[in-house]
Amino acid sequence: MNQGAPKSTSSKINLEKADIKDVISYLKVDPAKGLTTAQAQERLKKYGPNAIVAKTEPAWKKFLKHFTGPIAYMIEAAAIVSAIIGHWDDFWIILALLLVNAGIEMWQDNKASNALAALKKGLAPQATVLRNGKWQTMVAKDLVPGDIVKIRLGMIVPADLRLIGGQYASIDQAALTGESLPVHKKIGDEAYSGSIVKEGEMTAVVIATDGNTFFGKTAKLVASAGVKSDAQKAMFKIGNFLIVVAVILAVIMVAFRVYRSIAIAHDWGLDEALNILQFVLVLLVASIPVAMPTVFSITLALGALQLSKKKAIVSRLSSIESMAGVDILCSDKTGTLTQNKLTLGDTDLIAATTPQEVILAGALASRKEDNDPIDNAVLNALKDSTVIKGYTLEKFIPFDPVTKKTEAHLKDKDGNEIWTTKGAPQVIAALSSDKSVQDKVKQITADLASHGYRALGVAQSKDGGKTWQVLGVLSMFDPPRKDSKQTIADCEKQGVSVKMITGDDTDIAIETAKKLGMGTKIYNASEVFPKDLDPNHVPADLAKKIEAADGFARVFPEHKYAIVKALQNLGHLVAMTGDGVNDAPALKQANCGTAVAGATDAARSAAALILTAPGLSVIKTAIQEARKIFARITSYTIYRVALTMNIMFLVVLSSIFLNFQPLTAIMIVVMSLLDDLPIMTIAYDNTAVSPTPIRWKMKKILTTSTILGVFAVIQSMLLLWFGYLDVKNPGSNFLDVTSLAQLQTIMFLQLVAGGHLLLFITRQTKWFFERPFPAPQLFWAIVITQIFAIFMCYFGWFVPKISLLMIAEIWGYNIIWMFILNIIRMAIEKWQGKKI
Repeated sequence: MNQGAPKSTSSKINLEKADIKDVISYLKVDPAKGLTTAQAQERLKKYGPNAIVAKTEPAWKKFLKHFTGPIAYMIEAAAIVSAIIGHWDDFWIILALLLVNAGIEMWQDNKASNALAALKKGLAPQATVLRNGKWQTMVAKDLVPGDIVKIRLGMIVPADLRLIGGQYASIDQAALTGESLPVHKKIGDEAYSGSIVKEGEMTAVVIATDGNTFFGKTAKLVASAGVKSDAQKAMFKIGNFLIVVAVILAVIMVAFRVYRSIAIAHDWGLDEALNILQFVLVLLVASIPVAMPTVFSITLALGALQLSKKKAIVSRLSSIESMAGVDILCSDKTGTLTQNKLTLGDTDLIAATTPQEVILAGALASRKEDNDPIDNAVLNALKDSTVIKGYTLEKFIPFDPVTKKTEAHLKDKDGNEIWTTKGAPQVIAALSSDKSVQDKVKQITADLASHGYRALGVAQSKDGGKTWQVLGVLSMFDPPRKDSKQTIADCEKQGVSVKMITGDDTDIAIETAKKLGMGTKIYNASEVFPKDLDPNHVPADLAKKIEAADGFARVFPEHKYAIVKALQNLGHLVAMTGDGVNDAPALKQANCGTAVAGATDAARSAAALILTAPGLSVIKTAIQEARKIFARITSYTIYRVALTMNIMFLVVLSSIFLNFQPLTAIMIVVMSLLDDLPIMTIAYDNTAVSPTPIRWKMKKILTTSTILGVFAVIQSMLLLWFGYLDVKNPGSNFLDVTSLAQLQTIMFLQLVAGGHLLLFITRQTKWFFERPFPAPQLFWAIVITQIFAIFMCYFGWFVPKISLLMIAEIWGYNIIWMFILNIIRMAIEKWQGKKI
């Protein structure tokens, strides 16, 4: 934090921990007068405004990003070549697909809020500052190190401060540090920028502003956080794979065509060059899974819609397929695993005879209007709240971090004087002159602390405070949510291990873990992480310790971020849940950051998944839905790569061996539309839920799709060969094909029908007629498409017409091959299973 301090002739000091007199001296400020305007202006120029500056990317740059990547470049190349040779039908269809895909992605980008913008909302807009000896209100962004400021009830702390005057302040910094209770501050303590004053009023000196604050460092982590989607990586790999295959085939095909034109036909010229260019276009269009990005986006978008019905809002589509592969869930404790509502546990009696006697005395020393969590817990534990009405309050002394207790002076209905007090057990015990009582309170407190309970001592005096009687010790805890234990058990069954990451004390974290059936190997982060930690480069030995741990307590935002990043570097896909500003960096860095119900704006904006129902139970549903969605995308990918290879090799092999173009460019474009448009309904398909995390295994996917593609090529080439023999040898009568144009229509229908039948094979790893059956939306979309394709071929729409008999023969041929390909698919799965 010293970066925010003026330079001094003396060596730098730790402004967070140094004696307050040394801090004021170092900052060169008079606490009675504050800085002068000239001093403040000089420091403002030097250190900059007390604000988070978010770097925004121009809209046109964001838009253009959606037109980059291997598949996008291939589609764009096809569009350009189409325009060059005047194939405007192809050009407009391809361009439309590009724009639709970019539009879907832009829409999703705009849905997701900017995390830094939300963090800025958390900063105090105004501050009460002592300048030139006078208190004044000014915008918080003009604060500089050394400014003297005043904080009071309801204010947001405007910068990182050291408290220098006043009695006390109770500050809620849970959103920053994860502590479950407001922290009582006294002179010399630090107050963090962005925290909220719940009680009291104090003066303070600014020790850090801008990015040097605790809050600012969190914002920097948010800005630097983020992980590339596995779906994006997968599409790049698929695109690269198809590009390599397409380029190799194009080179081979062009070489044969040029050789044939020059050496054999002696017919080389501009027309022939354009014909070859047109043929390359056909291959290029054939090689591109034009609709793949669109199908991915729509499948994920429809999946997001399904998740929204299950109380999970998706703000980043890629998080869905990430959630399917998540194997570690890092969960915040307070408000996520627990209710964030203090509750009284068992009461240890000392002088009292019943627990309610102790609770009543504690309730009398509480004020409901203060809305203090401890007061509320005690008041809520009263079996009969009306009993308080029998007492008249004469004086109330609120909690003071120095005395560490509250005190009430009352009279009962008979006019008898009764004083009650509650507070830190050691303070309450000291009111008794009986050492055995003091020792007993000490023992009870130690025992409660070892089990993760907070202790609250309660005492009573009936002689105006001359002698006190310790009634007992109340235990308090933040109870787990009712669904947390079952949710954690369900996650473990699904292959997802859960780690608790909390800002609370280690003992409290361990006790909560026991109640939830979690592991108890939970470390104090301050004892494990080095003070000079670089959260982006966690040492290997520490990363292994993080992987083996069941959780961490007393964590700061950089610790949470480092934990997530270290686990990712070890090959894990990590989900992170949280609700506070302190969670935002880790939420953004995680493969699937999840903001729980009631989260701050910063947490929701950094998260990819936002839960609208309390607790973690929605996570289990989200994992199941994500695995279904991932399975749909995987089956589509295998189908599309296999079909693409089929079309590419068919075009090239036909060109080389038969000197024949089996498909026209418009046929390929229409075929791509007929194959892919109904396939978008795969988002509704019925799929089995994997019992373990699943992620992209590109080697397995490309191997499966390549083998299926090779056999699909054999299927198509056999049909093409018999049809070609019919045309060249009219007496052969294999298919009664009379012209090459008619043969092109046959190949068009075979690929359209065979493609959709291939999807029924790729959508599962067993027989296509077994459960789970295709969803009605998918099944009927394919049926309608096939009827349309049959009408096209029978009536000659866009293609030369063929007879109903030919159409029936093609379908019979495809159905036979459907069984053959299904056997091959199951054999591939069995072979790969043995390899694994």
